[in-house]
Amino acid sequence: MNKISKYISAVPAIFAILIGFASCDDVDYPDRYKVADGAPTVYSVRYADQDINITQAYMDEIVCILGDNLRSTVQLWFNDQEATLNTSYITDNTLMVSVPKNMPKNQTDKMYLITRDQDTVAFDFKVLPPVPKVSSMSNEWAKEGEKVTIYGSYLIDDSTVPLEISFPGATVPHSDMTFDGSSSVSFHVPSGAQSGYVTVTSLSGTGKSKFVYKDSRNILFDWDGSHGGFATGHGWRNGVVHTPGTDSFTALDGSYLYFGGAEMKGGIGDTWAEDNFSFDYWPDAVGGACPPLSSLPTFADYIKTYDVGGLQIKFEVLVPSASPWSAAGLQIMFSSDELVTYATATNGYFSNAAFPRAVWMPWTSTGSYDTADKWVTVTIPFTSFNKSFDNAECATAFSKKYLTGLTFFVWNGGIEGTTCNPVLAIDNIRVVPTE
Repeated sequence: MNKISKYISAVPAIFAILIGFASCDDVDYPDRYKVADGAPTVYSVRYADQDINITQAYMDEIVCILGDNLRSTVQLWFNDQEATLNTSYITDNTLMVSVPKNMPKNQTDKMYLITRDQDTVAFDFKVLPPVPKVSSMSNEWAKEGEKVTIYGSYLIDDSTVPLEISFPGATVPHSDMTFDGSSSVSFHVPSGAQSGYVTVTSLSGTGKSKFVYKDSRNILFDWDGSHGGFATGHGWRNGVVHTPGTDSFTALDGSYLYFGGAEMKGGIGDTWAEDNFSFDYWPDAVGGACPPLSSLPTFADYIKTYDVGGLQIKFEVLVPSASPWSAAGLQIMFSSDELVTYATATNGYFSNAAFPRAVWMPWTSTGSYDTADKWVTVTIPFTSFNKSFDNAECATAFSKKYLTGLTFFVWNGGIEGTTCNPVLAIDNIRVVPTE
C-alpha cells in the first residue's frame, strides 16, 4: 500500500517535469524535423506515384520535387499561389506536395522555393487547370444563330491553345466567343448543331457538358406532342396553351403553356388565380390515356436507376420585359395518387403545409424578374423539393411516390413582393438525370 501511495504522490511531480521538457524550444529527439540552413537546389519534378519526370501538372495533383537541401524550404509557391507544406513529406532530397487548386492571377510558369532567410529559388514548372467543366447553358433549346452562354469552370482560352466548343455536327468559330473570365463563354449556336452533349476543349483536355442540347429525353409536356410529351394537362385546369404567333415574342419550339392575363398582388398569398396561373395533371389508372407519369417507360427507368436524388426537372421559360414578375412563387408540385387523381379531384394539396414541393422565385434577388424576351432553361434538382407553400422547409420528405401527377401554380411563396401583371411562357417540361 505504501509503494502505491508513493507512486501516486510522485505523478504530479513527474508530469510537471515532462511539461517543462515539452515547453523547451531547444529540446531535441530522434527524427525531429529540422529546417536546414542554406538554399535548396531543384533538379527535376516527377509524378508522386511514377518515376517519370514532368515539367507541368494539373491543379490539385500531387508531385514530388527532387533536389538537394530541400529541408531549407519553408514556403513553396506555384505562380502566385502558395502550396501547403507537410514536413512529413520533406527530406533533404525529396519534397512531395499538392499543386494549389486555385487559379493563379499571375501565370509565371514557375515554382518558387523560399527559405527562412527569404532567399528564393525559382524553377520552371507549368500549372495546368483541370479539364473544362460545363455545368449549364442559358437556353438548352436555342435555335441555330441564337446567342447563348455556357457556364462552368476552367473554360480557359490560352493564346497557344485556343478554347474549342463543339456541338454534334458543328463547331463554334473562335472569333464568335466572348469570355467572362474562365466561368462563362457566350456565342451563337452554330449552323448544323444537332441534339447532344456540348464538348469544350482547352489546353488541359476535353470536358463534356452535364446537359444535353435540345434534350428530348423524357419530355412530359411539350404542349403539342412534337417530342412525345402531353399536349394538355388533365384536371380542373388543363393549362392555357398558345400556338406560335399568338404573342409578340417568339415561340421556343411549337406550342407552349401560357400563364398571364390577371393581376398578381404583392401581398403574401393575396392572389389565388388558378384559371390564369396553373395547370394540373391528375392521372387516370395505368393503361389509360393519362397514366401516372412515373409509369411512363423512360421515367420509370430513370426512377429505378437514379431514384429521386439523381433526378431533376427542367423546362424553358420566357418572361417578357413588358410583363415582369415581382410577386408570388411558382409552386412546382409532383403529386402522389394518395393526394389526388382525376377520379378524386381536389386542390387541397396546394395549401397543405406538409406536402413537399419546389418553389421558384427568381424575382426575389432583384425585386423584379424578366428574361429580356428570351427563353431560358430552368433546372431544379429533386433534392430541392423540400419546401412548403410558403417556401419554408417542409417536414415531409420527398420520395418517388409523389411522381404520379404534376401541377404548376403561381401563388404564395412566403415573401412579399410588388403588384404585377406577369406573363410566364413555359415549354418542354422534362425530368432527366442530374449527370
